[in-house]
Amino acid sequence: MAELIRDVAVIGAGPAGLTSALYLGRARIDCVLVEMELPGGQAVNSPLIENYPGFPQGISGADLAGLMKEQVDRFEVETRTFKRVDALESGGEARTLRIEGDTLQCRAVVVATGRRPKKMGIPGEDEFTGRGISWCATCDAPLFRDKVVMVVGGGDAAVEEALHLARFASKIILVHRRDELRAASYHQERILSEPKVEFMWNSELTEIKGDNLVSSVVVASTISGERREVPVSGVFFYVGNVPNTEFLPDSVDVDEAGYIITDTLMETSIPGVFAAGDVRSGNFKQVILAAAEGALAAMSSQRYLERIGARKAYPGGAA
Repeated sequence: MAELIRDVAVIGAGPAGLTSALYLGRARIDCVLVEMELPGGQAVNSPLIENYPGFPQGISGADLAGLMKEQVDRFEVETRTFKRVDALESGGEARTLRIEGDTLQCRAVVVATGRRPKKMGIPGEDEFTGRGISWCATCDAPLFRDKVVMVVGGGDAAVEEALHLARFASKIILVHRRDELRAASYHQERILSEPKVEFMWNSELTEIKGDNLVSSVVVASTISGERREVPVSGVFFYVGNVPNTEFLPDSVDVDEAGYIITDTLMETSIPGVFAAGDVRSGNFKQVILAAAEGALAAMSSQRYLERIGARKAYPGGAA
């Protein structure tokens, strides 16, 4: 059954979605926050965020997300939790969300659904997910205390999580298909001086083995093709991400990787549909940038409501 039309629905409760909801709630817009996981998005996987202003000693992603959600709740924004959004439909004044058999209608939508880790598609990956394979060291590192684990990837996420694993595991083997890391210099300095970390350069993971749990992996040289089996108890993947945009109609323009294209005010190719954060094309995928885009999307959605006559315009906007 369709509900009465709400002003704005914010889809996703990462830094972008939470900031959008905060701005809309504070502006007393009739807003509903649709979350599909715990608040914070991928930011909750960061054990320490040191470049978010206001926290001189840094803060964990989980703690920052908790503070953001607390601030949203202060302005009495309605939050609904679902496993997935099935479809977004647009027609006339209404934007309709199909969510697990329910229907939610609104005048504007902020899509802040973020992205998810990319799978490698190798033998053993599906079989051992949750039985030695993980995409979140912050979540699962304590399970590998005094064990040997492998981290796959060479960017900031791989390095950050390997450093976190070093607090628990006896050894971390970092596998990267190139001969140098892509992570920021600051992270490289830390990982290269960590005695628990061993590097396998110019290598890629080709298979995961075990009985009930992961016991070894097969690694191949990207130069010679030579393969060798390496005993490990866990594997952590950080080989890229894919945007959570499957529910969007074809009329929403996306780039070649599937990320949503917007104008400078975060509006998509569909009027009244905005996008912010990691799901949007062209940003640097940083928490502070996601929050800024979420604020801009909220303010733009308020201006959209004013434009269609659904809300009175006030001098000074939505600050």
